[in-house]
Amino acid sequence: MNLKKLTHYSTPALLGILMFASNFLSTNLFRFGEHNFSVWFVLSVFCFACGWFINKSMGWHFGGKVVFAVIISVTFISVALISLFRNYFSADQLLAENLILYSLRNITLGAMAFFGMAVAEIIILQKDQLLLSEKIKMIESSVFDSKKEVELEIREAKLNAKKILNDAELEAKNTVLRKERIERELKEFILAEKELIKKYEEDNG
Repeated sequence: MNLKKLTHYSTPALLGILMFASNFLSTNLFRFGEHNFSVWFVLSVFCFACGWFINKSMGWHFGGKVVFAVIISVTFISVALISLFRNYFSADQLLAENLILYSLRNITLGAMAFFGMAVAEIIILQKDQLLLSEKIKMIESSVFDSKKEVELEIREAKLNAKKILNDAELEAKNTVLRKERIERELKEFILAEKELIKKYEEDNG
């Protein structure tokens, strides 16, 4: 855990060292010779990589604050160093312009670190968006399947209810028919009894 924290916080330190090292290059930024351009390109790539790793390890918000603090700190140290050792940095004349020039170097490399952070954050957001879209598709598919299943259950319930209703109607009809048959048989039985009684009375009379 301590090694992981050390690795995370060593990256901003490396970024600060790279930015500070740019102070020892030629001050003429507009002389784009092959060697000068190569050095600046390598420094820019390293600062971009540092910003990328800072965003991965510290996040966009906290990492951005750290990078901003590194830029301010290195710029302040660079200005103080150039003011004290102006002879070494050839800043005897036009001191203010040279201070601005050295500050722009640090800010430019810091901007490359921010650019690396932004690219890393965009990639992370795109991955999150893809995962979110996949989850939404899965949820929509699950909802569609559930809706289909509910519709099938409702249809089956309607069919069962219709069958129960038909069976009840059929049972009611059968009951009415049995009742009518029983009533008819009773009437016939009563009539037959009356005829037998009448016949019996005539024979005895």
